Amino acid sequence: MSKPVDNAVSTVRTYIETHRAAFLDDLGQWLRIPSVSAQPEHAADVARSADWLAAKLRETGFPTCEVWPTEGAPAVFAEWPSEDPDAPTVLVYGHHDVQPAAREDGWDTDPFEPVIRGDRLHARGAADDKGQVFFHTLGVRAHLAATGRTAPAVHLKLLIEGEEESGSPHFRALVEARAERLAADAVIVSDTGMWSEDTPTVCTGMRGLAECEIVLHGPGQDIHSGSFGGAVPNPATAIARLVAALHDEHARVAVPGFYDGVTELTDRERELFAELPFDEERWLRTARSTATHGEAGHTTLERIWARPTAEVNGIGGGYQGAGSKTIIPSSALVKLSFRLVAGQDPDHIRKAVRAWVAEQVPDGIRHEITFSPSTRPCLTPLDHPALQSVVRAMGRAFEQPVRYTREGGSGPAADLQEVLGAPVLFLGISVPSDGWHAPNEKVELGLLMKGVETAAYLWGDLAENWRETH
Repeated sequence: MSKPVDNAVSTVRTYIETHRAAFLDDLGQWLRIPSVSAQPEHAADVARSADWLAAKLRETGFPTCEVWPTEGAPAVFAEWPSEDPDAPTVLVYGHHDVQPAAREDGWDTDPFEPVIRGDRLHARGAADDKGQVFFHTLGVRAHLAATGRTAPAVHLKLLIEGEEESGSPHFRALVEARAERLAADAVIVSDTGMWSEDTPTVCTGMRGLAECEIVLHGPGQDIHSGSFGGAVPNPATAIARLVAALHDEHARVAVPGFYDGVTELTDRERELFAELPFDEERWLRTARSTATHGEAGHTTLERIWARPTAEVNGIGGGYQGAGSKTIIPSSALVKLSFRLVAGQDPDHIRKAVRAWVAEQVPDGIRHEITFSPSTRPCLTPLDHPALQSVVRAMGRAFEQPVRYTREGGSGPAADLQEVLGAPVLFLGISVPSDGWHAPNEKVELGLLMKGVETAAYLWGDLAENWRETH
Protein backbone atom coordinates (compact mmCIF):
# COMPACT_ATOMS: atom_id res chain seq x y z
CA MET A 1 0.00 0.00 0.00
CA SER A 2 1.47 3.36 -1.03
CA LYS A 3 2.19 6.00 1.56
CA PRO A 4 -0.34 8.88 1.54
CA VAL A 5 0.93 12.14 0.12
CA ASP A 6 1.42 14.92 2.66
CA ASN A 7 0.64 18.02 0.62
CA ALA A 8 2.05 20.37 3.26
CA VAL A 9 5.38 18.52 3.22
CA SER A 10 5.46 18.64 -0.56
CA THR A 11 4.77 22.38 -0.57
CA VAL A 12 7.39 23.08 2.09
CA ARG A 13 10.08 21.05 0.32
CA THR A 14 9.34 22.61 -3.05
CA TYR A 15 9.51 26.09 -1.54
CA ILE A 16 12.81 25.33 0.20
CA GLU A 17 14.38 23.90 -2.95
CA THR A 18 13.21 26.88 -5.02
CA HIS A 19 14.75 29.36 -2.60
CA ARG A 20 17.80 27.35 -1.52
CA ALA A 21 20.34 29.14 -3.75
CA ALA A 22 19.26 32.63 -2.65
CA PHE A 23 19.23 31.49 0.99
CA LEU A 24 22.82 30.23 0.74
CA ASP A 25 23.93 33.40 -1.02
CA ASP A 26 22.51 35.47 1.83
CA LEU A 27 24.06 33.23 4.47
CA GLY A 28 27.39 33.57 2.69
CA GLN A 29 27.17 37.35 2.97
CA TRP A 30 26.63 37.10 6.71
CA LEU A 31 29.44 34.60 7.17
CA ARG A 32 31.86 37.01 5.49
CA ILE A 33 31.43 39.44 8.40
CA PRO A 34 34.13 38.52 10.99
CA SER A 35 31.94 39.11 14.03
CA VAL A 36 34.51 37.93 16.60
CA SER A 37 33.26 39.25 19.94
CA ALA A 38 36.40 38.24 21.84
CA GLN A 39 38.69 40.52 19.82
CA PRO A 40 38.28 44.29 20.34
CA GLU A 41 39.51 45.01 16.84
CA HIS A 42 36.38 43.29 15.51
CA ALA A 43 33.88 45.31 17.57
CA ALA A 44 32.78 47.20 14.47
CA ASP A 45 32.30 43.91 12.63
CA VAL A 46 30.09 42.56 15.41
CA ALA A 47 27.98 45.72 15.15
CA ARG A 48 27.88 45.34 11.37
CA SER A 49 26.74 41.73 11.78
CA ALA A 50 23.84 42.85 13.99
CA ASP A 51 22.81 45.52 11.49
CA TRP A 52 23.01 43.04 8.62
CA LEU A 53 20.79 40.53 10.42
CA ALA A 54 18.22 43.14 11.43
CA ALA A 55 17.95 44.28 7.81
CA LYS A 56 17.60 40.71 6.56
CA LEU A 57 14.89 39.93 9.12
CA ARG A 58 12.94 42.98 7.92
CA GLU A 59 13.30 41.68 4.39
CA THR A 60 12.05 38.27 5.57
CA GLY A 61 8.86 39.90 6.81
CA PHE A 62 9.36 40.65 10.50
CA PRO A 63 7.55 43.97 11.06
CA THR A 64 9.64 44.73 14.16
CA CYS A 65 13.44 44.49 13.96
CA GLU A 66 15.67 46.28 16.45
CA VAL A 67 19.34 46.30 17.36
CA TRP A 68 19.64 46.37 21.14
CA PRO A 69 22.86 47.84 22.53
CA THR A 70 24.49 46.41 25.63
CA GLU A 71 27.60 47.40 27.57
CA GLY A 72 29.36 45.04 25.17
CA ALA A 73 28.22 43.83 21.76
CA PRO A 74 24.72 44.46 20.36
CA ALA A 75 21.90 41.93 20.20
CA VAL A 76 19.14 41.72 17.59
CA PHE A 77 15.45 41.52 18.48
CA ALA A 78 12.69 40.78 15.99
CA GLU A 79 8.98 40.16 16.39
CA TRP A 80 6.23 38.95 14.06
CA PRO A 81 2.81 38.74 15.75
CA SER A 82 0.33 36.10 14.71
CA GLU A 83 -3.06 37.16 13.39
CA ASP A 84 -4.54 34.94 16.11
CA PRO A 85 -4.42 36.93 19.39
CA ASP A 86 -4.68 33.68 21.40
CA ALA A 87 -1.70 32.02 19.70
CA PRO A 88 1.25 31.05 21.91
CA THR A 89 4.33 33.25 21.93
CA VAL A 90 7.65 31.63 21.03
CA LEU A 91 11.10 33.20 21.43
CA VAL A 92 13.98 31.87 19.31
CA TYR A 93 17.46 32.33 20.81
CA GLY A 94 20.81 32.21 19.02
CA HIS A 95 23.95 34.30 18.61
CA HIS A 96 25.61 36.14 15.76
CA ASP A 97 29.13 36.40 17.16
CA VAL A 98 31.75 33.78 16.32
CA GLN A 99 34.99 32.35 17.63
CA PRO A 100 38.33 33.79 16.51
CA ALA A 101 39.68 32.22 13.32
CA ALA A 102 42.70 32.72 11.07
CA ARG A 103 44.11 30.84 8.08
CA GLU A 104 47.29 30.03 10.02
CA ASP A 105 45.24 28.18 12.66
CA GLY A 106 45.01 25.28 10.21
CA TRP A 107 42.17 26.35 7.92
CA ASP A 108 42.34 25.08 4.35
CA THR A 109 40.78 28.34 3.15
CA ASP A 110 40.04 31.82 4.50
CA PRO A 111 37.68 31.18 7.46
CA PHE A 112 35.59 34.23 6.54
CA GLU A 113 35.29 33.37 2.87
CA PRO A 114 32.57 30.67 2.68
CA VAL A 115 33.38 27.70 0.49
CA ILE A 116 31.04 24.89 -0.54
CA ARG A 117 32.78 21.57 -1.05
CA GLY A 118 30.40 18.79 -1.97
CA ASP A 119 27.39 19.14 0.34
CA ARG A 120 29.30 21.02 3.04
CA LEU A 121 29.58 24.74 3.65
CA HIS A 122 32.87 25.70 5.32
CA ALA A 123 33.25 29.00 7.18
CA ARG A 124 33.55 30.28 10.72
CA GLY A 125 30.00 30.45 12.04
CA ALA A 126 28.56 28.07 9.45
CA ALA A 127 27.25 25.83 12.24
CA ASP A 128 27.96 27.89 15.37
CA ASP A 129 25.71 29.77 15.14
CA LYS A 130 24.90 31.80 12.05
CA GLY A 131 23.75 28.85 9.96
CA GLN A 132 21.41 27.63 12.68
CA VAL A 133 20.01 31.11 13.31
CA PHE A 134 19.54 31.82 9.65
CA PHE A 135 17.55 28.68 8.82
CA HIS A 136 14.65 30.28 10.68
CA THR A 137 14.36 32.98 8.00
CA LEU A 138 13.64 30.50 5.22
CA GLY A 139 11.70 28.26 7.61
CA VAL A 140 9.12 30.90 8.49
CA ARG A 141 8.65 31.80 4.81
CA ALA A 142 8.13 28.12 3.94
CA HIS A 143 5.62 27.92 6.82
CA LEU A 144 3.65 30.81 5.33
CA ALA A 145 3.78 29.34 1.83
CA ALA A 146 2.49 25.96 2.99
CA THR A 147 -0.33 27.34 5.15
CA GLY A 148 -1.42 30.32 3.11
CA ARG A 149 -0.91 32.59 6.11
CA THR A 150 0.36 36.14 5.97
CA ALA A 151 1.79 35.92 9.51
CA PRO A 152 3.14 32.97 11.55
CA ALA A 153 0.77 30.65 13.42
CA VAL A 154 2.49 31.75 16.65
CA HIS A 155 3.61 35.11 17.95
CA LEU A 156 7.23 34.73 16.84
CA LYS A 157 10.13 36.57 18.48
CA LEU A 158 13.89 36.30 17.95
CA LEU A 159 16.70 37.30 20.29
CA ILE A 160 20.13 36.90 18.71
CA GLU A 161 22.91 38.00 21.05
CA GLY A 162 26.40 39.19 20.15
CA GLU A 163 28.54 37.95 23.04
CA GLU A 164 27.85 34.23 23.47
CA GLU A 165 31.38 33.30 22.41
CA SER A 166 32.70 35.67 25.07
CA GLY A 167 30.66 34.15 27.89
CA SER A 168 27.52 36.30 27.49
CA PRO A 169 28.69 38.77 30.17
CA HIS A 170 25.83 41.23 29.59
CA PHE A 171 23.12 38.81 28.47
CA ARG A 172 21.25 38.33 31.73
CA ALA A 173 21.11 42.07 32.37
CA LEU A 174 19.70 42.53 28.87
CA VAL A 175 17.05 39.86 29.41
CA GLU A 176 16.07 41.34 32.77
CA ALA A 177 15.86 44.87 31.35
CA ARG A 178 13.83 43.73 28.33
CA ALA A 179 11.81 41.00 30.02
CA GLU A 180 8.45 42.52 29.04
CA ARG A 181 9.38 42.62 25.35
CA LEU A 182 10.84 39.11 25.51
CA ALA A 183 7.92 37.50 27.35
CA ALA A 184 7.16 34.10 25.82
CA ASP A 185 5.38 30.82 26.48
CA ALA A 186 8.37 28.83 25.22
CA VAL A 187 11.98 29.44 24.20
CA ILE A 188 13.56 27.68 21.22
CA VAL A 189 17.36 27.53 21.37
CA SER A 190 18.97 27.05 17.98
CA ASP A 191 22.55 26.91 19.22
CA THR A 192 22.84 23.18 19.63
CA GLY A 193 23.27 19.95 17.72
CA MET A 194 22.07 16.41 17.20
CA TRP A 195 23.61 13.03 17.83
CA SER A 196 24.67 12.27 14.24
CA GLU A 197 23.67 12.72 10.62
CA ASP A 198 21.50 9.60 10.66
CA THR A 199 20.22 9.92 14.26
CA PRO A 200 18.16 13.08 14.71
CA THR A 201 17.79 14.07 18.34
CA VAL A 202 16.28 16.77 20.51
CA CYS A 203 18.11 18.02 23.58
CA THR A 204 15.91 18.29 26.68
CA GLY A 205 18.23 19.96 29.15
CA MET A 206 21.50 21.65 29.90
CA ARG A 207 23.60 21.55 33.05
CA GLY A 208 24.32 24.62 35.12
CA LEU A 209 27.73 25.78 36.28
CA ALA A 210 29.34 27.18 39.42
CA GLU A 211 33.07 27.95 39.45
CA CYS A 212 35.42 29.01 42.20
CA GLU A 213 39.05 29.63 43.01
CA ILE A 214 40.35 28.66 46.46
CA VAL A 215 43.61 30.13 47.73
CA LEU A 216 45.27 28.84 50.90
CA HIS A 217 47.80 31.04 52.69
CA GLY A 218 50.37 29.71 55.17
CA PRO A 219 53.64 31.43 56.07
CA GLY A 220 53.95 35.11 55.26
CA GLN A 221 56.59 34.15 52.66
CA ASP A 222 58.26 31.03 51.27
CA ILE A 223 60.37 29.52 54.06
CA HIS A 224 63.16 26.92 54.36
CA SER A 225 61.77 23.37 54.42
CA GLY A 226 64.67 22.14 56.55
CA SER A 227 64.40 24.80 59.21
CA PHE A 228 60.61 24.83 59.41
CA GLY A 229 59.30 21.73 57.60
CA GLY A 230 57.24 19.40 59.71
CA ALA A 231 56.64 22.10 62.29
CA VAL A 232 54.28 24.53 60.47
CA PRO A 233 51.35 23.80 58.15
CA ASN A 234 52.13 23.65 54.42
CA PRO A 235 49.44 25.21 52.17
CA ALA A 236 50.45 23.01 49.23
CA THR A 237 49.88 19.90 51.33
CA ALA A 238 46.59 21.35 52.56
CA ILE A 239 45.39 22.05 49.02
CA ALA A 240 46.24 18.48 48.00
CA ARG A 241 44.25 17.10 50.93
CA LEU A 242 41.37 19.41 50.07
CA VAL A 243 41.27 18.07 46.51
CA ALA A 244 41.59 14.49 47.72
CA ALA A 245 38.57 15.00 49.97
CA LEU A 246 36.39 16.35 47.15
CA HIS A 247 35.07 12.89 46.16
CA ASP A 248 34.34 9.71 48.06
CA GLU A 249 35.33 6.18 47.04
CA HIS A 250 32.30 5.98 44.72
CA ALA A 251 33.28 9.17 42.86
CA ARG A 252 30.40 11.07 44.44
CA VAL A 253 31.00 14.67 45.44
CA ALA A 254 31.66 14.66 49.18
CA VAL A 255 30.51 18.23 49.90
CA PRO A 256 27.60 17.92 52.38
CA GLY A 257 24.34 19.06 50.80
CA PHE A 258 25.72 18.96 47.27
CA TYR A 259 22.99 16.62 46.00
CA ASP A 260 20.12 18.44 47.71
CA GLY A 261 17.19 18.80 45.31
CA VAL A 262 18.72 16.86 42.40
CA THR A 263 16.07 15.77 39.89
CA GLU A 264 16.79 12.08 39.40
CA LEU A 265 16.58 10.38 36.04
CA THR A 266 13.36 8.48 35.42
CA ASP A 267 13.47 4.89 34.24
CA ARG A 268 12.13 6.06 30.87
CA GLU A 269 14.88 8.64 30.48
CA ARG A 270 17.52 6.04 31.25
CA GLU A 271 15.97 3.73 28.65
CA LEU A 272 16.02 6.51 26.05
CA PHE A 273 19.67 7.29 26.73
CA ALA A 274 20.48 3.59 26.40
CA GLU A 275 18.78 3.47 22.97
CA LEU A 276 21.30 5.87 21.47
CA PRO A 277 24.04 4.28 19.33
CA PHE A 278 26.79 5.18 21.79
CA ASP A 279 30.25 3.77 21.03
CA GLU A 280 32.18 4.17 24.27
CA GLU A 281 35.54 3.20 22.74
CA ARG A 282 35.14 5.84 20.04
CA TRP A 283 34.06 8.37 22.65
CA LEU A 284 37.20 7.62 24.67
CA ARG A 285 39.35 8.23 21.60
CA THR A 286 37.64 11.60 21.14
CA ALA A 287 38.33 12.33 24.83
CA ARG A 288 41.99 11.34 24.33
CA SER A 289 41.54 9.02 27.30
CA THR A 290 41.96 5.31 27.97
CA ALA A 291 39.30 4.55 30.59
CA THR A 292 35.98 5.90 31.81
CA HIS A 293 35.54 7.10 35.38
CA GLY A 294 32.74 8.65 37.37
CA GLU A 295 29.92 8.29 39.83
CA ALA A 296 29.13 4.64 40.53
CA GLY A 297 25.80 3.31 39.32
CA HIS A 298 25.56 5.51 36.23
CA THR A 299 26.50 5.11 32.58
CA THR A 300 28.86 7.46 30.79
CA LEU A 301 26.02 9.35 29.09
CA GLU A 302 24.14 9.67 32.37
CA ARG A 303 27.27 11.04 34.05
CA ILE A 304 27.89 13.77 31.47
CA TRP A 305 24.25 14.72 30.86
CA ALA A 306 22.23 14.17 34.00
CA ARG A 307 24.51 13.97 37.03
CA PRO A 308 26.18 16.85 38.90
CA THR A 309 29.97 16.86 39.04
CA ALA A 310 32.94 18.56 40.65
CA GLU A 311 36.16 18.90 38.67
CA VAL A 312 39.62 20.25 39.41
CA ASN A 313 40.43 22.67 36.58
CA GLY A 314 43.82 23.74 37.87
CA ILE A 315 46.02 23.35 40.92
CA GLY A 316 49.29 24.94 41.93
CA GLY A 317 51.57 26.27 44.62
CA GLY A 318 55.21 26.56 45.46
CA TYR A 319 58.20 26.26 43.17
CA GLN A 320 57.45 25.24 39.58
CA GLY A 321 60.79 25.85 37.86
CA ALA A 322 63.59 23.51 36.85
CA GLY A 323 65.53 21.70 39.55
CA SER A 324 64.63 21.93 43.20
CA LYS A 325 63.92 24.69 45.67
CA THR A 326 63.45 23.33 49.16
CA ILE A 327 60.72 25.55 50.52
CA ILE A 328 57.39 25.54 52.25
CA PRO A 329 55.40 27.79 49.91
CA SER A 330 53.49 30.73 51.29
CA SER A 331 50.35 29.88 49.30
CA ALA A 332 48.65 27.34 47.04
CA LEU A 333 45.48 27.40 44.98
CA VAL A 334 42.94 25.23 43.22
CA LYS A 335 40.30 26.10 40.62
CA LEU A 336 37.09 24.05 40.80
CA SER A 337 34.01 23.84 38.60
CA PHE A 338 30.69 22.27 39.56
CA ARG A 339 28.28 21.18 36.83
CA LEU A 340 24.74 21.29 38.18
CA VAL A 341 21.56 19.51 37.13
CA ALA A 342 17.88 20.33 37.44
CA GLY A 343 16.81 20.87 41.02
CA GLN A 344 20.14 22.26 42.18
CA ASP A 345 20.44 25.89 43.25
CA PRO A 346 23.79 27.62 42.56
CA ASP A 347 23.36 29.79 45.66
CA HIS A 348 22.98 26.67 47.81
CA ILE A 349 26.03 25.11 46.16
CA ARG A 350 28.15 28.18 46.89
CA LYS A 351 27.15 28.12 50.56
CA ALA A 352 27.77 24.38 50.81
CA VAL A 353 31.22 24.63 49.22
CA ARG A 354 32.21 27.57 51.43
CA ALA A 355 31.20 25.65 54.57
CA TRP A 356 33.00 22.51 53.38
CA VAL A 357 36.23 24.37 52.60
CA ALA A 358 36.20 26.06 56.01
CA GLU A 359 35.97 22.63 57.66
CA GLN A 360 38.82 21.19 55.57
CA VAL A 361 41.37 23.92 56.17
CA PRO A 362 43.71 23.19 59.12
CA ASP A 363 44.72 25.63 61.83
CA GLY A 364 47.43 28.00 60.71
CA ILE A 365 46.10 28.21 57.16
CA ARG A 366 44.01 31.16 56.00
CA HIS A 367 41.75 30.64 53.01
CA GLU A 368 40.05 32.79 50.38
CA ILE A 369 37.33 31.51 48.06
CA THR A 370 36.02 33.46 45.07
CA PHE A 371 33.07 32.38 42.92
CA SER A 372 32.45 33.48 39.34
CA PRO A 373 28.90 34.26 38.17
CA SER A 374 26.92 31.01 37.99
CA THR A 375 24.61 29.50 35.38
CA ARG A 376 21.47 27.64 36.36
CA PRO A 377 20.56 24.25 34.88
CA CYS A 378 17.49 23.85 32.71
CA LEU A 379 15.38 20.79 31.94
CA THR A 380 12.14 20.29 30.02
CA PRO A 381 10.06 17.18 30.89
CA LEU A 382 9.66 14.62 28.11
CA ASP A 383 5.88 15.02 28.08
CA HIS A 384 5.88 18.80 27.77
CA PRO A 385 3.56 19.72 24.85
CA ALA A 386 6.01 22.24 23.37
CA LEU A 387 8.82 19.67 23.42
CA GLN A 388 6.57 17.16 21.69
CA SER A 389 5.86 19.74 18.98
CA VAL A 390 9.59 20.03 18.32
CA VAL A 391 9.89 16.25 18.20
CA ARG A 392 6.99 15.90 15.75
CA ALA A 393 8.26 18.69 13.50
CA MET A 394 11.74 17.22 13.36
CA GLY A 395 10.38 13.71 12.81
CA ARG A 396 8.28 15.00 9.92
CA ALA A 397 11.32 16.62 8.32
CA PHE A 398 13.69 13.69 8.83
CA GLU A 399 11.03 11.00 8.27
CA GLN A 400 12.31 8.86 11.14
CA PRO A 401 11.97 8.65 14.93
CA VAL A 402 13.60 11.42 16.92
CA ARG A 403 15.55 10.46 20.05
CA TYR A 404 16.45 12.46 23.14
CA THR A 405 19.72 13.79 24.52
CA ARG A 406 20.87 16.32 27.07
CA GLU A 407 23.77 18.74 27.00
CA GLY A 408 26.62 18.29 29.46
CA GLY A 409 27.80 21.86 29.09
CA SER A 410 26.21 25.10 30.20
CA GLY A 411 24.94 28.21 28.46
CA PRO A 412 22.85 31.37 28.68
CA ALA A 413 19.61 29.55 27.81
CA ALA A 414 19.03 28.99 31.52
CA ASP A 415 18.86 32.76 32.04
CA LEU A 416 15.93 32.91 29.63
CA GLN A 417 14.16 30.12 31.51
CA GLU A 418 14.73 31.73 34.90
CA VAL A 419 13.91 35.34 34.00
CA LEU A 420 11.04 34.66 31.58
CA GLY A 421 9.63 31.62 33.39
CA ALA A 422 9.33 29.74 30.09
CA PRO A 423 10.44 26.21 29.19
CA VAL A 424 13.59 25.98 27.07
CA LEU A 425 13.53 23.71 24.02
CA PHE A 426 16.45 22.95 21.73
CA LEU A 427 16.26 22.80 17.94
CA GLY A 428 19.58 22.28 16.21
CA ILE A 429 20.90 20.29 13.27
CA SER A 430 24.66 20.53 13.79
CA VAL A 431 26.63 17.29 14.17
CA PRO A 432 29.88 16.61 16.08
CA SER A 433 31.98 16.59 12.91
CA ASP A 434 31.04 20.22 12.20
CA GLY A 435 34.03 21.31 14.27
CA TRP A 436 32.67 24.14 16.38
CA HIS A 437 35.53 26.46 17.45
CA ALA A 438 37.97 24.43 15.31
CA PRO A 439 39.67 25.02 11.94
CA ASN A 440 37.54 24.22 8.86
CA GLU A 441 34.21 24.56 10.71
CA LYS A 442 31.40 23.43 8.43
CA VAL A 443 27.72 22.66 8.24
CA GLU A 444 26.12 19.82 6.31
CA LEU A 445 23.87 21.51 3.76
CA GLY A 446 21.42 18.61 3.74
CA LEU A 447 20.98 18.94 7.49
CA LEU A 448 20.76 22.72 7.26
CA MET A 449 17.80 22.32 4.91
CA LYS A 450 16.24 19.85 7.37
CA GLY A 451 16.52 22.59 9.97
CA VAL A 452 14.66 24.92 7.63
CA GLU A 453 12.01 22.27 7.10
CA THR A 454 11.62 21.54 10.81
CA ALA A 455 11.09 25.23 11.53
CA ALA A 456 8.49 25.37 8.76
CA TYR A 457 6.41 22.66 10.48
CA LEU A 458 7.03 23.72 14.06
CA TRP A 459 5.03 26.94 14.28
CA GLY A 460 1.79 25.35 13.07
CA ASP A 461 2.24 22.32 15.35
CA LEU A 462 2.84 24.52 18.39
CA ALA A 463 -0.17 26.68 17.64
CA GLU A 464 -2.44 23.68 17.17
CA ASN A 465 -1.32 21.58 20.12
CA TRP A 466 -0.60 24.33 22.62
CA ARG A 467 -4.23 25.41 22.41
CA GLU A 468 -5.31 22.05 23.76
CA THR A 469 -3.05 22.06 26.81
CA HIS A 470 -2.13 25.66 27.60
